[in-house]
Amino acid sequence: MGGWAIAVHGGAGVDPNLPAERQKQAKQLLTRCLNIGISALRSSLPAIDVVELVVRELESDPLFNSGRGSALTANGTVEMEASIMDGDGRRCGAVSGISTVKNPISLARLVMDKSPHSYLGFSGAEEFAKQQGVEMVDNEYFITEDNIGMLKLAKEANTILFDYRIPLTGLDSCASSVESPIRMNGLPISVYAPETVGCVVVDGQGRCAAATSTGGLMNKMTGRIGDSPLIGAGTYAGELCGVSCTGEGEAIIRGTLARDVAAVMEYKELGLQEAVDFVIKKRLDNGFAGLIAVSNKGEVAYGFNCNGMFRGCATEDGFMDVGIW
Repeated sequence: MGGWAIAVHGGAGVDPNLPAERQKQAKQLLTRCLNIGISALRSSLPAIDVVELVVRELESDPLFNSGRGSALTANGTVEMEASIMDGDGRRCGAVSGISTVKNPISLARLVMDKSPHSYLGFSGAEEFAKQQGVEMVDNEYFITEDNIGMLKLAKEANTILFDYRIPLTGLDSCASSVESPIRMNGLPISVYAPETVGCVVVDGQGRCAAATSTGGLMNKMTGRIGDSPLIGAGTYAGELCGVSCTGEGEAIIRGTLARDVAAVMEYKELGLQEAVDFVIKKRLDNGFAGLIAVSNKGEVAYGFNCNGMFRGCATEDGFMDVGIW
């Protein structure tokens, strides 16, 4: 075994004009979450516990698009989704349509540990949460003033707005009359820079785990489900690696991106970074996305085909890096 390793992400596709202060805040949050994970790993916490712990921290901070600060649906509400997977036995849990559970990733963990199923959604997931006694809050808890403003902008532009963190000024190019070169499922979109959060970990015993959580797309249709809760698409962990994806959900779903990293490692015998590079280059068609990954050898890797991805990683030998571009 090569020791433990951890990686976190706060979304791929970053506004190139992102203010310096926002960049600083993002790096500080990623660093804080990395340090939480590192401390847990040094205390010999299993990988599955570490990914849940780190993603809970990300969900509790409104900076990225998960938990508090989640993107709003076309109806102005929040519908969150999350998934978690333990490579030791390939156990998994996922939830969608979450509107009152404070930490969706922990509900996904409970689906894995306390239910006979792998995936619960909407009213069924909410009812299960009540049965399990998890912390519940009003939907308003997740809604921020920034998101209300960005939903208004998205509706005026008549589009799905991917990066609701872009400043409200200087967005003339978002007008519905402007043709966008970027398309989702054949439909043009005006701004592309999705944000989701995730964590992947391999512990000192070589056990891999992955977790992903998101609020989805700003101005998305009510009931839309992206890649984040789909095992094999947005999240995957097995004996060889753990993977968490972020980006254009529809493209990630089509490419079964997370599982494909493990598949090419297994069937093509590629190394971790080679596998990540292959999948980003060959499996996204015209989509935009990024991912983070760890291997059971204690390696860490990431890749993206857009202009940036909020990310941080660390290994037991003292390596640590936090970046955006």
